Amino acid sequence: MRIVPLRALKDNYIWVMIHDGTAVVVDPGEAMPVLDYLSSHSLDLTHILLTHNHEDHTGGVNEIFAKYPQVEVLGPVETDEFNTRTLRQGDTLEICNQPGYVMHTPGHTMEHISYLLGQHLFCGDALFSAGCGRVFTGDYEAAYRSMQWFKQLSNDVHIYAGHEYTITNLLFNQSIFPNNPVLERELKQACKYETENIPSYPSSIQHERTINLLMMAPTLDRFIQLRKQRDQF
Repeated sequence: MRIVPLRALKDNYIWVMIHDGTAVVVDPGEAMPVLDYLSSHSLDLTHILLTHNHEDHTGGVNEIFAKYPQVEVLGPVETDEFNTRTLRQGDTLEICNQPGYVMHTPGHTMEHISYLLGQHLFCGDALFSAGCGRVFTGDYEAAYRSMQWFKQLSNDVHIYAGHEYTITNLLFNQSIFPNNPVLERELKQACKYETENIPSYPSSIQHERTINLLMMAPTLDRFIQLRKQRDQF
């Protein structure tokens, strides 16, 4: 399986998994990047995977479905208007010859889900490199529980998130831990990637253990404190 990022909107990623001439798309916030890529690479779209119901992750679904009416649209209960199959905590699936597991990862939205496909984690806006998504629900305890699940994953799990926020997240983390050599090195690398128009993903669970203050927050109170500070950064 090969995984390709498509840039969309301001800073979104649409992830395309490719296997034996077929494709699976994750969180298509707009249709044209997907349709153009599928056409130019002669790929047959089999599935759309949705993580949550924000427009910048679902905005392209209807147009893509009109072009590929046979496609299966999988997502949480909050994307029912698009789903051909609704997924919940613990559901299993097979995508691109990879065994898959669905995890309920609320906080950013109430019914946000993440997909662990083999060693590949598609986590939408629940987890980012060096950070996590805003807790729009106000349920910080749920968001903190989601971080605990991510922390339990194997170090070699690769992370594919929904936005390119790595530089801002690292700058925030540096404001908490100034002169940290690991953060300084990572920020320099992230800036180099941006200059060369290279995504900062995939990251990995092992990598996030060293740079992600929110994922590694030791207590709920510390998580809430950091997340609220990040909101104002």
